[in-house]
Order: sequence, then C-alpha cells, then structure tokens
Amino acid sequence: MNRKGAPAALGIPENNFNKVYKYLLHIAFIAAVFASCKTVKKINTAIAPKDSALISSQLHIADSTEFAAEVKQNLSNHFITAQTFSAKIKVEVTDAQGKQPDVTAVVRMIKDSAIWMSLTATFLNFEFYRVLITKDSVTLLNKREKEVQYRSLNYLQEITSVPFSLNTLQDFFLGNPIFFDSTNVALKKIPNFILVSSILGDFKNLLTLSAENNLLLHCKLDDVDVFRSRTADITYDNYNMVDGKLFSFIRQMLVAEQNKLNLKMEYKQVEFNKDLSVALKIPRNYSIK
Repeated sequence: MNRKGAPAALGIPENNFNKVYKYLLHIAFIAAVFASCKTVKKINTAIAPKDSALISSQLHIADSTEFAAEVKQNLSNHFITAQTFSAKIKVEVTDAQGKQPDVTAVVRMIKDSAIWMSLTATFLNFEFYRVLITKDSVTLLNKREKEVQYRSLNYLQEITSVPFSLNTLQDFFLGNPIFFDSTNVALKKIPNFILVSSILGDFKNLLTLSAENNLLLHCKLDDVDVFRSRTADITYDNYNMVDGKLFSFIRQMLVAEQNKLNLKMEYKQVEFNKDLSVALKIPRNYSIK
C-alpha cells in the first residue's frame, strides 16, 4: 500500500490525521487542555464545580498545622522523578465529528534534557511524526510529507500562549501537578477528599487528593486573568506501582472551546531509569519547512 495515500485509500479523510496529530502535539505542549472545560467524571462533579475560582476563594489554611504538614509531605512523596522515563500511550480522540483514528504515542524522556516522541496512526501501523523537545528548541519530523521543522521553545510558547517549560512537560507526562507551588498552599478537608489550592504565575491550581493516601485525582487550572477564561480539567485514574512509584495509567480530559473534544490517554509499558536513546536522525531527502 502507498503509505502517503493510505488514509484516502481506506475511505478516511486525510485531514482527520492532521487533526489527531494537532491534538496530540497540543497535549505535548500543554495547549490542548487550556480551554473552557467541563468535568469528565462523577468525582469532578462532586468536587470541581464550574467556577473553581469560587472554591479557591473559600479555601483556608487548615487549622491543624500537623494536618497541613502531612498533606504537603505526602504530595512530595508521590512526586515522581526519574533520570529517564519511557512509555507507550494509546490516545483516543473524540470531537464534534465523532471518534477520530486512534494514535499510539511513544514517549522517551531524559531528565531536564530532552523529550522524544513518536506518533503512529494505530490502525495503519504507520509512523507519521517524530518530535524532539529540548530546553530551548523543538524539532518536528513529518514522515508522511518528508519535511522537518526547527522551532524554538519560545516560539511555541508564543503561539500557544502557555508559559510551559521542559520541566512542565516532564511533570505532565509523569503525572505530577503542573503550575503548582507546594510552598504556598491552602487546604480544605471534605468527605473522602482533600482540596489543595495554589497560585503560580498565570494560573490558579485546585488539586483534589484522595483522603486516604493523598494521591492526585484531579487538577483544575484557571487563568488568573478572568478575561482570558483559560481553564483545564485533568483526571488521573488507575494507579499502579511501577518501580516503587504509584503511577496513573489513565488520564482523561474533556475540552470544550468552540467544539467539544474528549482526550483519553492510556499508558502502557512504563519504565523508569532504563538506558534509552532520544536521537532524532534527519534523512537527507527531507526538506526544511
């Protein structure tokens, strides 16, 4: 089969692949989740109403200093760090036009150095894109069009209006809180859950933790600038132990901007601290875009 013409040959519009790629890349750049969101699970309905800013304003420092210290310590204990990380991620995308073709993403990370990604159309088993992100640059390899793009991380920050860094992206893939200042928090205990509020830079962050062991269940981000109305909802589920670390194998986001978008990420083959390569070889016949 001619790979370049594969989508049309299967009766699937080729621009669907571009949409799936765009959504996947936005995940990588933490851009897709910054839109007007609704909750995605019953837990979110119970603990994260539409106006999370109202909840944040009602939070207060817990009366028990011991309780606050315990929650902060548990948050720190659950924070995942690793010299290297790799995973295969099944990504399901559903938008206003219905379910889009599934994408398989392979992610490799070297701490504070690089994030390498491969994006494959699952049903074709054909790799369409490779991406390499460093502290200051992004390289995109379009294998279908035989093109390569070189961009700065600053450029991507400008076009997405999200002040992410390599460290933010690392935390996102590892399942750590993003845009969260653990040194300045307000806490509130409710039945079965603990709410933790913090402000860091452009975002107010409302975390929902399990009451039993303080695992991260939900993250609600709101722009401090009310006129921008950027919000993000991320749900963390299916925790399992990997090399002594509790890792969330399922993440789900329901994004609603002009159109509704449902993103589900299911992690597989998760490994920490293994030897890996993040080399991105550019074929000589690729053109620079």
